[in-house]
Formats: sequence, structure tokens, C-alpha cells
Amino acid sequence: MAELRLHRLPQPAPTRVLALGAYLKNSAVLLQGDACWWSPVHGDLGEPGACEALETSAQALLAQADGPVAAVAHDLHPDFHSTRLAQRLAGELGVPAVPVQHHHAHIAVVQAEQAIDGPVIGLALDGVGLGTDGLAWGGELLWLADRPRAQRWQRLAHLPMIALPGGDVAAREPWRLAAAVLHSLGRADEIAPRFASQVGEGAVNLLRQMLDRGLNCPPSTGAGRWFDAAAGLLGLSVKQQHEAEAAMALEQAATAYLAAHPGLQGAWPSLDLRPLLAELADETAPHLDEAARRDAQGRGAAMFHLALVAGLAHAAIRAAAAQGATTVVLGGGCFFNRILKTRLSAALQAAGLTVAAPRDVSCGDAGLALGQAWIAGCTVMNKD
Repeated sequence: MAELRLHRLPQPAPTRVLALGAYLKNSAVLLQGDACWWSPVHGDLGEPGACEALETSAQALLAQADGPVAAVAHDLHPDFHSTRLAQRLAGELGVPAVPVQHHHAHIAVVQAEQAIDGPVIGLALDGVGLGTDGLAWGGELLWLADRPRAQRWQRLAHLPMIALPGGDVAAREPWRLAAAVLHSLGRADEIAPRFASQVGEGAVNLLRQMLDRGLNCPPSTGAGRWFDAAAGLLGLSVKQQHEAEAAMALEQAATAYLAAHPGLQGAWPSLDLRPLLAELADETAPHLDEAARRDAQGRGAAMFHLALVAGLAHAAIRAAAAQGATTVVLGGGCFFNRILKTRLSAALQAAGLTVAAPRDVSCGDAGLALGQAWIAGCTVMNKD
């Protein structure tokens, strides 16, 4: 039997719901009244053991329920094990299986956890989640209705698309994202001089052909992939050994540089990061000596963070004014980044907005099931 953990919400849920969580760092939840029963974190659903653990937890959560659940919530992606399991369980229970978009759920986590009244603007930043258009999202500016009607939402803006040469492998090899940015800037001839010595001429030539022909280069708005592109372009990470290694290297370099240069100012506030990355490419040419290269890396990492903060703050402030919202919710794994969270929060608060982020629940995928459950509950209760 899976060991369950109880988390109390400040206000009762719309109805009793089982939610089966995200693909990565999967965990499931049972929402009933003000009780939120959490399963353990199972890991990534690409592993058979994690899938088996999720099935065990789902049964344990259903056994914990005081009565029948009204719905089973799952991710929008049709091929996840969690989706198939949710659909099977919903069929057995005679209740609807409710698909919930990944970034919508990230923002609803905070609505549920903190009983936020009124509509909110949400900034959901992470690596990837399937969007309603079938593309990979991950740098999203959303509007969500008030908490009792959290199933109502709209995508207002997003980070620009970045090509992922090789698909999922691009998330493990930041040089590919850097190459994709150079290609989009019309600077494809710089790819080989920058990366051939590190990854091999064959790999560079193949990637160049993929980008030229648009083969196996799915687009994504994922903020995590823009962090990877910046880290790759600055030479901080070429291939990652561990998840988020490139993003952490970028944050570490930025932290040190900002501490030494506290007066550094960010770029013009825009969600389009490509002009900034063009500057980073100019400042980190391969011929630099070691001292100049390290200084350029630190400055580039700092400028990336400042530009991202400025662009997000500007877009969120404008959206809040247009939508009549006073609260901006931060969700998604990119908010483990302290520079991003701290400076963005300060910019939003300076504009008179309230900023909310997860407190007792992970801002990453391990906490996603709460948002899924809340949205599914609202969907069932407001179906008429």
C-alpha cells in the first residue's frame, strides 16, 4: 500500500476528484473537501517502475476516498501512461476522465493552495507541456478566471518558438538549442566554428542539414529550452549529464556576476529573446582568451536573466491591466531559479500587483496534480 500524505487546503474543493499528475516527477492526488491526499513522488513515467507505482497509488487514493469520486483528471497528452490509466479508471468508475492542459494546471495549483479570489494572470515557465494546439509549450502567459470557475482560461502570450533539433535529445544537449538560435538569426555558418571541436563535425553537419530542411526540429516555447540555448551559446554547457544542469550553470554564473556588478541594467522589455542572444553570440566569439571568455559568460548569463525578467514583468503588468486582475501567479519548474523568482516578483510588486507562488506544494511537476484536480472539479461542477 502506498504511503499517503495529507495536505489541508484553506477552502474546500468543488468536488471529490482523483488526479494522476505529470509525466515527469509524477505524483497523484485525491482532493475531497479541504483534504488533499498526496501519493509519494513516483518519478518519471518513462520508467516501468514509476508506472506501476502510480497504479498502486491510484488504488490507495481511491480507497482513502469517503465516497465516489466525481472525475479522474489527467494531462492533455494522449499517450502518457497517466492518461491511459485515468481513462481506464474513469470507465470502471463510471465518471468522466477530464484532460487538463499542463500550464493551466501549474497556475491552478496556487489558486487552490492559497484560495486566491478573483481572476489571475499566470506565468507558467518550464521545459515542456503539450499545448491545446498540439505544440510543445513552456513559456506561457495565461489568464484564469476566479477560483470557483478555474476551468475557464486563455493563453494571452508566450515566449518565441525555438526549434528542437533532434526532438527530445535537444533538451539534453544545449549546443543544439544554441545552434537553432544561430540558425534562426541567419548565422548558421557560425555553428561549426563554435561546436565542431566539442561534438564532432559529423554531428554539426547533420544538425545543420536538419535545421536547413526543417527535419525533426519540432518548435517549442519552453522557457527551459531558452535557458539551455543561452547556456550553450555562452559555452557553459554543451551536453548535460543531469537534468537542469545547463540552467543551474547559467544561474550560478549570473549570480556571481550580479553580485560583483549590482548596478547592471537589463535589456528592453520584450518576450522576444533572440536579439539578446544575438548580442551574446557577438560577445562570446570562440577566439576570446580565457579571462575575457569567463567575463563574457558571467555578463551574458546575467543579461539573459535580466532580459527575461524585464520581458515577463512588462507582459504580465500589461495583461493584468487589460484583464482587470490584481494577482500574478508564478508556476513551473523554472521558478526554482532564485534570480528569476526574486527579481520578477519585485518588478511585479513595484507595479502594485500581488505575487503568489506555491508554498507547501512544489512549483514543478511534482505538485501539478493539485492543479489538475482543482480544474477537473470546477469542470464537473460548472458543466451546465
